[in-house]
Amino acid sequence: MSFSREEAVARLREIVETVAADPMPVPVREVWVYGDVVLGMDPVERLDVYVTKDLLFKDAPDREDEFRERLGVDGVGKTVSAAWADDHPEYVRANANGHVAPEKCLAAHLLAEDEPVHLEVCNTGFENNVTQRLKGARAREDYSQLLDPRAACLWVDTEDGGQTSDEAFRKLEDGEFVFPTLSAALEMLGMEDEEARTAADELKAYQDAQEGVTVRGDVV
Repeated sequence: MSFSREEAVARLREIVETVAADPMPVPVREVWVYGDVVLGMDPVERLDVYVTKDLLFKDAPDREDEFRERLGVDGVGKTVSAAWADDHPEYVRANANGHVAPEKCLAAHLLAEDEPVHLEVCNTGFENNVTQRLKGARAREDYSQLLDPRAACLWVDTEDGGQTSDEAFRKLEDGEFVFPTLSAALEMLGMEDEEARTAADELKAYQDAQEGVTVRGDVV
């Protein structure tokens, strides 16, 4: 399964509109898109979306026991919104330890189960996390978890409910973004040529092996 570029952009609009209109499990500050769709590719084999979230503190901690009994997970009212869980119990997701996972809740709310979309969720902005992930990948010599730095910001939270970048969507629709190759983009971030090419190949191989919805949550 893949998206045409037109379908991919339409799907991104739906995601942004949902974030802007619906209560979310955690406060969302930004929505970015990166990878194939910003390169103007058609079809788009996978859609890569990045969400910047705020950490949720002291939402309704007194209701945690209630949700544990009702939904069988810990942390609702502490790390995800109790009001959101009241409205969307079907989207509540937990990690392997049984604690509610904000990134999995966001993926359940925003995405269909079988669509080829990767969702990154982090409490820091996209550009900062690109740098953080690069440092970690180089230290471990594992480039599969790098973030492709070629990206566009689609939506930011504002006091009046959020601002969508019409220009970014227009460029996505028309294939007008201009970016270097992935290895060249990594060189701009400080990698030497050989390491950048190795990292680009490893990241591409990892991404090509993914299927359906995948999600990763980071706290920086």
